[in-house]
Amino acid sequence: MIAPIIHIWKSRELRNKTLFVLGMLAIFRVAATIPIPGIDTTQLAAFFSGNQFFGLLNIFSGGALSNLSLMMLGLGPYITSTIILQLLTMIFPQLKEMYQESGEQGRQKFNQYGRMLTVPLAALQGYGLITLFTRQGVLAPLGLFDLITTLAGVVAGAIFLMWLGEMISEKGIGNGISILIFAGIIASVPSSIGQLILTGFIAQIPTYVVFVILAVVVVSGVIIVNEARRNIIVSYAKQVRGNKMYGGVSTFLPLSLNPAGVIPIIFALSMLLFPSMVGSFLVDSGGFLGGLAGLMTSFSQSTLAYSAAYFTLVVLFTYFYTAVTFDPKSIATNLQKQGGFIPGIRPGPPTAGYLTHILNRLLIVGAMFLGLIAILPSLVQGTSFLGGGISQGGISFLIGGTAVLIVVSVVLETMRQFRAQLAMREYET
Repeated sequence: MIAPIIHIWKSRELRNKTLFVLGMLAIFRVAATIPIPGIDTTQLAAFFSGNQFFGLLNIFSGGALSNLSLMMLGLGPYITSTIILQLLTMIFPQLKEMYQESGEQGRQKFNQYGRMLTVPLAALQGYGLITLFTRQGVLAPLGLFDLITTLAGVVAGAIFLMWLGEMISEKGIGNGISILIFAGIIASVPSSIGQLILTGFIAQIPTYVVFVILAVVVVSGVIIVNEARRNIIVSYAKQVRGNKMYGGVSTFLPLSLNPAGVIPIIFALSMLLFPSMVGSFLVDSGGFLGGLAGLMTSFSQSTLAYSAAYFTLVVLFTYFYTAVTFDPKSIATNLQKQGGFIPGIRPGPPTAGYLTHILNRLLIVGAMFLGLIAILPSLVQGTSFLGGGISQGGISFLIGGTAVLIVVSVVLETMRQFRAQLAMREYET
């Protein structure tokens, strides 16, 4: 463990990249503490206490939402815009061609569309949250000018975070968006531990031991599923070119058990935020609209309905996102052009059908795993033995399955990139 760190520090390029990432994370944490004006801290603390859904959104924003800072939207609008565009590739062939077949230039143009879509999504989500917090008494009533300036600051904060993430991806190590979310999750750990100590730690030791065991089980399961692969044997036919023979080797085509990562969870959260936002807009209306607002508010406050909808959306979005990002027909065509084939399967459409069959079987396990990880806090909270411990607050970071999934995924991916960089430099030397 120490040797790779020493090698990273000795390499000037890796050292500069690491320091650049740490500098960007420091800027992110400072910006997350800049609040918007007019906050009632007492009402703010009361709103977030026991509100599991907004507590999870707060984790993704790195605590910026609970502070109502300029960065309170986090990276949600940017991630949502990217996912929406990827889903639209299933409807618009030109967009799909730009995303998959136009090379680096097409990918850059696609990403630019994602940045442009981020602005209206951030404005819509920011306005909804500001309206919700105002009606909950968390924010003081805002005039038109104050509302416009506050909303402009919140949207600017979301765009600034998007820029930070892209800078980390371009000049640092790892995926910048994932690293920023990872930093936000880790930043809440010290305060959670401090809250544990202040809320009767000695009396709750048996419960906390169970929590630690659950945390170890969850982390182990996340690592196993995240690293699980189904290797499909691919053979290449022998080809004679001149006096030399090429091919005749076998390799593997790895299919991940969880190809969508944490994206379905993030998108499902964005969709679940919509009913509470609409309910906050219509809460003062009468008649049918008032009843609709009450129904949406009840849905947001019902743990059972929320968990069922959350689980269903995660499973569905896992299939949708995988269908967008993984094209068995394209893989089968490329294998056929390169002289590759799966033993026992004819090249072309039969290979595509076989890959689709295998992928669907893997996705059943992967999607169910993601859904259970997403609703894990609700499941544990519903048990009579553990409910009292959770109500103490501060321990939820140990069992927050979504947070654990992100942390483990980012750590594993960053470690792979560091190892690849080190192996490349050792090869060059």
